[in-house]
Amino acid sequence: MSTRKRIKSSRRPQSHFTRRAAAAALALSLIAAGLPLQASAGDTWPFQGDSAHGQNQPSVHGYTSGHILDWTPERDRDSELLRSHVPLQPRISPFSATQADPSLSPDVHMMNVAGDYGNAFIENAPYTNKFAQYHFNFWQYTDYYSYWHGTATAYTPPEYYDDLAQKDWQQKWFEFGMLNIPNPTYTDAAHKNGVMSLAGIFFSNNDRGQQTYKQMIVKDENGNFPVADKLIEMAHYFGYDGYFVNQEEIGPNVEPADIPDYQEFVKTLKQAGLYIQWYDSLNTDTGSNTFARTFRDNNIMFLHDAEDGQQVSDSFFFDYGMGQRQIDAAEQFLSDWNTKYGTNYDLFENGYAGLEAGRDRFKNVQGTALQAKLDADGKLRTSLSTLGADFVHAGLDEDMNQGWPSRKRSENDYQWMTDIREQLWWSGPNQDPSNTSVSAQNTASNVYADNRYWPGIASVIAERSVVGGDTFHTNFNTGHGLDYYVNGKVSNNEEWSNMSLQDILPSWQWWQETSGSKLDVAFDYGRQYKTGNSDKFDRAMIGAYEGGSSLALRGKLDAETFLRLYKTDLSVAADSKMSVTYNKTVKSDDSLMSVGIIFADAPDTTVKVPVPGTGGKTQGWKTAEVDLSPYAGREIAAFGLVFDPGTQPVADYRMNVGELRLTNNSQTPPTAPSGLAIEDIYPESGEMIVNWNLDDNYEKVQLYNVYINDTFVGGKYDETFYIKNLPSQSGVVKVTAVGPDGTESAAAEVPFNLNKAPEQLKASSGDNGELHVSWTVPRSVKGDTTVSIRSVNWTTTPEPIAEELVIPHGETSAVFANMPLNGDEYIVTIRKDGLTPVSIAGTFADKIAEPYGEDWSWDEDTLNLPMPNTRDWRYLYVYEDGELRSFPTTYNVGERDRIIRGRTTKASLSFSSTADRVEVVLEDYSGNKSEPVILRGE
Repeated sequence: MSTRKRIKSSRRPQSHFTRRAAAAALALSLIAAGLPLQASAGDTWPFQGDSAHGQNQPSVHGYTSGHILDWTPERDRDSELLRSHVPLQPRISPFSATQADPSLSPDVHMMNVAGDYGNAFIENAPYTNKFAQYHFNFWQYTDYYSYWHGTATAYTPPEYYDDLAQKDWQQKWFEFGMLNIPNPTYTDAAHKNGVMSLAGIFFSNNDRGQQTYKQMIVKDENGNFPVADKLIEMAHYFGYDGYFVNQEEIGPNVEPADIPDYQEFVKTLKQAGLYIQWYDSLNTDTGSNTFARTFRDNNIMFLHDAEDGQQVSDSFFFDYGMGQRQIDAAEQFLSDWNTKYGTNYDLFENGYAGLEAGRDRFKNVQGTALQAKLDADGKLRTSLSTLGADFVHAGLDEDMNQGWPSRKRSENDYQWMTDIREQLWWSGPNQDPSNTSVSAQNTASNVYADNRYWPGIASVIAERSVVGGDTFHTNFNTGHGLDYYVNGKVSNNEEWSNMSLQDILPSWQWWQETSGSKLDVAFDYGRQYKTGNSDKFDRAMIGAYEGGSSLALRGKLDAETFLRLYKTDLSVAADSKMSVTYNKTVKSDDSLMSVGIIFADAPDTTVKVPVPGTGGKTQGWKTAEVDLSPYAGREIAAFGLVFDPGTQPVADYRMNVGELRLTNNSQTPPTAPSGLAIEDIYPESGEMIVNWNLDDNYEKVQLYNVYINDTFVGGKYDETFYIKNLPSQSGVVKVTAVGPDGTESAAAEVPFNLNKAPEQLKASSGDNGELHVSWTVPRSVKGDTTVSIRSVNWTTTPEPIAEELVIPHGETSAVFANMPLNGDEYIVTIRKDGLTPVSIAGTFADKIAEPYGEDWSWDEDTLNLPMPNTRDWRYLYVYEDGELRSFPTTYNVGERDRIIRGRTTKASLSFSSTADRVEVVLEDYSGNKSEPVILRGE
């Protein structure tokens, strides 16, 4: 594979922005009557200490329509490090016999609109060294995942997310983008599980300030939609699958005259092959923010265009009040529509009834809301959408009645509560998808939940699976850990989060069949992991075999117990083998662990294949292999593990399973990656960027692991990787390719040595356009030094800066002249023969604020003032005869004597003025003010 053209990603400047992380769970929409798309949860504070955001760490950011219109990968901050390359994996065919509830129809689909990780507003990292975040573990019930929390637009200073903003969600004085793209590692995990990953488009009268749909649906001279074309391009580049569109703005409402263009805009996205879900919030007759909660004449045009017969979107998310009456009406309406237009729409493919997960949580009202969508047999009459299911993590402090400044959810000691709360939401009140009966008494109060009302998503949605073919591998890795283990030993003792590393997790959490006591089952993150004050898992955890977690079983084993793990469609070949890596930490007994297999041709029978010797205490991890050749030619429809106590009960049974692997002789290890190179090393902050050539055959390579020497530092199916903390000053960067059976290739290697590299790097940009660079090198190293500078993600210059100076031996400084004064970012790299090249990042001096340059206009005394499209502005001042005009702010928190980016209402973009002289001045993030632009008068 040839080396691709590298698109250099942005690097966090060392100055101008503070080194803070702003992770938060946004109050998802308006808390106001008549605006029901709402879910509230406490904001997550910025990470601190070792987990604070790295100086050059990539992060996801939001986009306005203007940013989308001007979008290119080269000018978009961190774009190269924000991509998902994992292809959407096919799911196996439904097979009701192995479902936890065989009566559930696979035709009922699920849309999960929720957050990712900690829902960061600013500095939303794809992966980082922080354990206690939200890691979604239930992809098997989900068909679509849309990311919903809001993200600040690029270059918003992190310090704007201050104590006031953390304390009061209505006091965030910065701009959120109307587009929230998926975190790429979540897309990786979604695609591995056959789930489509959707970006969020959101317009409201509060949360997006001056942004309005009008800026998005603008047409060019040919009648096309340039923003739609860019949205299509962005989806393909970043690797996500479509858009969830939520049009909720009022004051003013959508203009009825604009609705046909809006319809065509959405249709453009759909016709490009993207999946589009439309939130039913728009009355197409009046343009009002209205929730029909059913299909009818004044909303159907966003599903189907009766004039040209084309489909406009794929499905509707109906507001939470959709009940029996609205479902009846929707069924009848679609039936009549299908008859009239020859279509084939139905409520399982095209209609999703909503639940407000984040607001109603485990309360009685939530169970009632679900019941209102079921038929007489307790089955859903439509597909299902939920908003805010990440409340299991983001809402923990609120459910604990802990007000600001509590942040228990971001503390490692409380992560066990998130795990159990998520199982209660998805698997049901008994943490068992085969038994979703609500409890008579609340037995979940220890995690600030209630299992008396909510039956769980598993009660209405059938589990799905991607486990097919003839190969399977899992380490039960949930995508985060307190350590990272390789071959049963700690390779890196730094805590971490990376959803790209999440394995295919068990289809059922936890379905046990036994006539005796059930075992306690959980993911084991090691001895540091706190498991609460309950009687569950009061015995020491041991950690992972590979990754961050293993599967742990504890308790009294007094009868044969079958733990069902995976729903599959796996072919058994003549040379198929199943290997089990396990660790039994207590004394030997005559218990036996077997692989329990359910074949498709006999789904009522469990075939037990013994794993010999599993009653003995192990000295660490042990791998045993069982022969499946007697079953060649058969299809495995499900499998798990069977635990038999033997001749007498085992009072204190403890078993960890670190790996399951189904293989045959046809699998061969992948080859070592090609093209490995170090793009940049930042010795002052201990960061590194590495690149290699991606093997785009996902059937052969499904992951790349990155090591420094023999210390694991991360992994992703990608061609570039950011390393936040170098564990060593010298050694070898190693990258291995991982096949579908978990086998690693030989490592590609590239050496580095920061002990033999330019040191004490400094770079400073002056107001005179000179950028001074200095460094030190050992006197013994001869030869000239090459110093290069390149601008990245340039925002105002027509072309990027790329210059190089050759500095004679003995000199240790350089000056670049005529550099920009616009605050753009740069990377300086210093090279000297015999030394490892090193880099330093920063920003050019910022002394310039661009004047207002939009196409303003007057309609008699009404001034139409389009929102500034520059990326570097904070305030727009309007002077009328020398006096500042005041403007209302969102959330009705008072008028201000300026238009504030992201916080002044969109109504302020058009206002009446009778002043003789009107002029405007822009102020940027650095406090620079532009020259005035006179809009009226002399």
